[in-house]
Amino acid sequence: MAERTGVLLEGDMAADPLDQFQRWFTEAAGANIRAPHAMTLATAGTDGAPSARMVLLKGADADGFVFFTGYGSRKGGELAANPRAALLFYWDPLGRQVRVEGSVERVSPEESDTYFATRPRGAQLAAAASRQGRVLADRAELDAEVAELEREHAEGDVPRPEHWGGYRLRPDAYEFWQHRESRLHDRLRYRRDGDGWVLERLSP
Repeated sequence: MAERTGVLLEGDMAADPLDQFQRWFTEAAGANIRAPHAMTLATAGTDGAPSARMVLLKGADADGFVFFTGYGSRKGGELAANPRAALLFYWDPLGRQVRVEGSVERVSPEESDTYFATRPRGAQLAAAASRQGRVLADRAELDAEVAELEREHAEGDVPRPEHWGGYRLRPDAYEFWQHRESRLHDRLRYRRDGDGWVLERLSP
């Protein structure tokens, strides 16, 4: 397990920030952290008011960082109006944070279908029944919607609802933060520059 207090030097960093992220993510996954793929997603509407919530990373590759949610949710509405967002991973046992910022777009319906088919049936029913953020009269209203969907699809697969699917954040900046007990933490930022990346140190 990596030390919580570490030293982060430019010469130790990967040339590509995605490679660096995957290195740290692998170490987090091996450090008995309960949900290393949990990340804060921050969005803002056209009025500039920010909002943040936890979501789960479902893929990170050269195309970007993928997560899934309801299109009609607050975050879905804000991403439709202002398709930029920020992600934050916090792995406390390692004393590490990773920030990722960039533009956001929906993944293809085919990609959403493929992922939806891998979800447990209960999660499929929940996604189909829920209209994230909608006001409910009580819990019974939601339970009744799930029960109705269970009856409707008792003999077959649950299809992906049109109001649910994936988003992909395409990074234009990464920041890797390493804790130091002195509070003089290490902050190294990758900033996109044309087709490449510039690595620079930030003051803590």
